Amino acid sequence: MKFIVSSSYLLKQLQVLGGVINNSNTLPILDNFLFELEGNSLKVSASDLETTMMATLEVESEDSGSLALPAKLLLDTLKTFPEQPLTFTQEDNNTVEISSNHGKYALAYADGAEFPNAVSLEDPSTVNIPGHVLATAITNTIFATGNDDLRPVMSGVFFQFSTEGLIFVATDAHKLVKYARADVKASQTAEFIMPKKPLNLLKAILGGSEEEILVAYNDSNAKFTFENIELVCRLIDGKYPNYEAVIPKENPNRLTIDRNQFLNSVRRVSIFSNKTTHQIRLKIAGAELNISAEDIDYSNKAEERLTCDYQGDDMQIGFNSRFLTEMLNNLNASDVSLEMSLPNRAGILTPIDGLDEGESVTMLVMPVMLNS
Repeated sequence: MKFIVSSSYLLKQLQVLGGVINNSNTLPILDNFLFELEGNSLKVSASDLETTMMATLEVESEDSGSLALPAKLLLDTLKTFPEQPLTFTQEDNNTVEISSNHGKYALAYADGAEFPNAVSLEDPSTVNIPGHVLATAITNTIFATGNDDLRPVMSGVFFQFSTEGLIFVATDAHKLVKYARADVKASQTAEFIMPKKPLNLLKAILGGSEEEILVAYNDSNAKFTFENIELVCRLIDGKYPNYEAVIPKENPNRLTIDRNQFLNSVRRVSIFSNKTTHQIRLKIAGAELNISAEDIDYSNKAEERLTCDYQGDDMQIGFNSRFLTEMLNNLNASDVSLEMSLPNRAGILTPIDGLDEGESVTMLVMPVMLNS
């Protein structure tokens, strides 16, 4: 088999697919890209058995065939070329020769038949989601997923589709994020848990894409199709915890504040907090918010006063500054509101502006016990 392709076009596509490949694979064949040629259409796949991603490229060729080429070697070579046509030719001695304007390079290839087949979804349900909506949903939730191997369901993002809209939830038991869209609807109700790795891959590719993404899913797998790319992944098996039950409904104490000012203040003060608890104290009275932290072991302490808009009883509540910083960082708003009921109940952080129509974000952060 033989084909001609632009070097930068091929590199761009392979870099996207390269994110699937693990640094250490149990099966050596997974260190390769699978090339499947059918006339002037070249399908390239990468897999780690759980996730498979495929890109269809346009090339100049009249041949057909399949083979697997070493991913790292190919990527390292392509990165060094200026834009030019490259000719790939399969030789008799089990190598593929790449010819450029300046030279020739031979790579040993493996048999394409050894490469694991991507899962085909039997009888899937489907929904169309605009690319930028899915990218925003992933960005807003993925940071709140857990890393606990004993609770795999919490290491992914929970997708809930219904005729009323789409909901995406992530939690690690210390923080929880619920991102909802009422402007995109599914034809039927469904829920599944998406693992982190394919979501990070999607987030990297989608960015501000206006493309519609077709999401097909059944009980065990999901498939995302857009432009020239397909991504198939295995879903996390298990039942997601009832997140609605942990969101406190009655929160009479409401603080409204400039997000940037609040974030910078928390960042500065937290430098002086205890290095294991990362605890900061919020003391709210009238229109004043007092943020403080103390590391008794080293006699370090810091305190800042901010003006805010506050309705409710005077209160003191402690938070882990890392969780608070992550949440404030991920909100795309100039003002945020923090709603609380009691010092031992979760606080609810929501953006006041910067949202699209039909979009809502609810972030929940568990308090930490204050040592008085």
